[in-house]
Amino acid sequence: MVDYTKEIQERAKRLLEDKKVDAVIGYRQGTVPMMNEPILVRETGKTDQLYWDSFCGVNLANYLTKRKERLAVVAKGCDSRNIIIHLQEGQIKREQLHIIGVPCLGMLDRRKVWAKLGDKEPLLVREEGDQLLVSGRGFEERLKKSDFLQDNCAICIHRNPVLYDELITDPVKEPQRTDRYEDVRTVEAMDSGARWEYFEKLIEPCIRCYACRNACPLCYCPTCFVDESRPQWVGKSLDPTDVRTFHYLRAFHCAGRCTDCGACERACPVGIKVRQFTKKLEKDVWELYQFEAGMVLEGRPPLDVFLPDDPEQFIK
Repeated sequence: MVDYTKEIQERAKRLLEDKKVDAVIGYRQGTVPMMNEPILVRETGKTDQLYWDSFCGVNLANYLTKRKERLAVVAKGCDSRNIIIHLQEGQIKREQLHIIGVPCLGMLDRRKVWAKLGDKEPLLVREEGDQLLVSGRGFEERLKKSDFLQDNCAICIHRNPVLYDELITDPVKEPQRTDRYEDVRTVEAMDSGARWEYFEKLIEPCIRCYACRNACPLCYCPTCFVDESRPQWVGKSLDPTDVRTFHYLRAFHCAGRCTDCGACERACPVGIKVRQFTKKLEKDVWELYQFEAGMVLEGRPPLDVFLPDDPEQFIK
C-alpha cells in the first residue's frame, strides 16, 4: 500500500491548484516508526508531506466536524462510512467535501509489532508487499503483515470506500465468509455472573483519560454526558461505578452508528478492548434491523427514527 503515496500527493496537488478545495486532510509520517499522524495541507508546495502505508489507522472523519471550508479528505472504507454518518447527522455538507477513496487491505497494530519485538526498539519500519521489514540496533526482522492486523481490520468486510469522488486505485477484493461476531457469541454464551466478571476485568485498567471518546468519530456532542454538571450524570473519580457508567453509556450512544473503525482501541493507552461493548450492539442492530452503519447516504440510523413495523421483542 506504500505505492499509494505518490498518487495521493498528485491528486491533492491538483485539487489545490485547481482551487476545487481549500485544504486536504490526509496523513504524514510520524516522528517515530508506526505512528503516522493526520495533517491538513493548504499549500500545493506542502503536498509532498502526504503519506500512506499500513499505519494510517486514524479515522480522518474525526477532523470534519463543523468545518466550514471546502475539504478534500483521504478515506479508507471505515472513514467513508463515518463520513456518511457525519453527512446524515448534519456535521458537514456534501458539497464541502471531495473524498479521495483509498481501497484498504487493513491497518497494522503497532502494539502487536512491539509485543513481537520484545525489548528490541524498532528504528526503521518499511513495507515490501505482504512483508514488514523492521530493523534497529543490531537486529533486522521480516514479519508477515497479515499476522499484525488491527483486530477490527482482521474481520473487516468493507475495505473499499462506500462514498467517494475519486478512487486512487482499483477496488480491492472484499473478504468472504468472515465471522465478525465470534467473540460476541462467546460472551453471550456466558452466564450472567461470568459476563459481569468478564466486563469488570475488561475495564479494570481504565484511567478515565477519555482517549477512546476523543478519538471516536461519532463523539461530537457539544457537551459530553461525562462533562455535564447540571445535572451530573457520572462522577469524575475512578470509582468502579463511574467507570462502568462511562463505558456503558458511551457504547449505547454509538449503537446503530458505530462502523467498527477501531479508533477507540487504537487510542487507548492501557490497551482496553473497547470494541467488546460496541460489537455486541452492532450485532444486535444487524439482527433486528439488517442495518450496517454508514453504508447508504439516504435515510437515518434505525435508532434515530420510529417505524410502525419496528421489531418489538424487547417489550414484555
